[in-house]
Amino acid sequence: MKDRLVIVIGGGGFLGRYVTQELLKAGARIRIAQRDPREALFLKPLGGLRQIQFVAADVGKPETIARAVAGADAVVNLAGSFSNLEAVLVTGARTVAQAAAAAGVASLVHVSAIGADPESPAAYGRAKAAGEAAVQAAFPAATILRPSIIFGREDQFVNRFAAMISALSSVPFAPVPVLRAGTRFQPVYVTDVAQAVVAALADPGAAGKLFELGGPDVLSMGALIRWVAQAIGRDPAILEFPDAVGGLIAFGGFLPGAPITRDQWRMLARDTVVTGTDGLTALGVTPTPMDAVAPAWLVRYRRHGRFGRRAAA
Repeated sequence: MKDRLVIVIGGGGFLGRYVTQELLKAGARIRIAQRDPREALFLKPLGGLRQIQFVAADVGKPETIARAVAGADAVVNLAGSFSNLEAVLVTGARTVAQAAAAAGVASLVHVSAIGADPESPAAYGRAKAAGEAAVQAAFPAATILRPSIIFGREDQFVNRFAAMISALSSVPFAPVPVLRAGTRFQPVYVTDVAQAVVAALADPGAAGKLFELGGPDVLSMGALIRWVAQAIGRDPAILEFPDAVGGLIAFGGFLPGAPITRDQWRMLARDTVVTGTDGLTALGVTPTPMDAVAPAWLVRYRRHGRFGRRAAA
């Protein structure tokens, strides 16, 4: 990867900042492309002189993507959305792949998600699958990565649950509500996903292949909530809603302390786990357990911060 120019679309986002750091370690030159490049300027001190460039680009504006990928050796597409599904996940993905092909880019990594399926009950899953198909049609040698739920210091998954548990623990007789308690997840560490991206770019054998990425822990939603509670030193009452009640809450638009949309409810109808060969191992990345890293940043949700104790297992 040394001295190769890699375009990271969405490089200032949660996953993007970690992909950028791993590319910098590998000696690559990086051009971060996103709608407002100022949101990614915090990454500039991490690189050497002129190692990082910033450019304004929007997957909804093909001419900006064409300019962003000009002269690139590789492209990483991290653009995502939970609202503008068709525009970002399908049309936007196609725009990136077509621009990369037209520019003669050697490698393209498209980050999708486990759950991408044209038959998914959720619009998000169907859009992810359509985006993958669009990318493969425009750039057959693209590598598709499907991570499970990604966790890390800045995530909106484990942190959301920790914040909810912390808030409800201070309210007398307030249980922690859990929807779809039996749905299974295989949370994957954000740094592992970033290393998989770099490994896929560096390995010609990864071209045209699809890899599902999951961590070493497989947990049900109920078990995950209990793990988070234990990690932040809390011992709340847990209330697992039956699906009949959970569906009414989801279709009402919210759950106190833990908003959930109708489409997220539909996504929770299926497990988010690797179905075949583990992609991390195939790409030479050792999966990181949640317990090895997450407690380091979850301390802020303990009653006495880092001076608090984890609850007994």
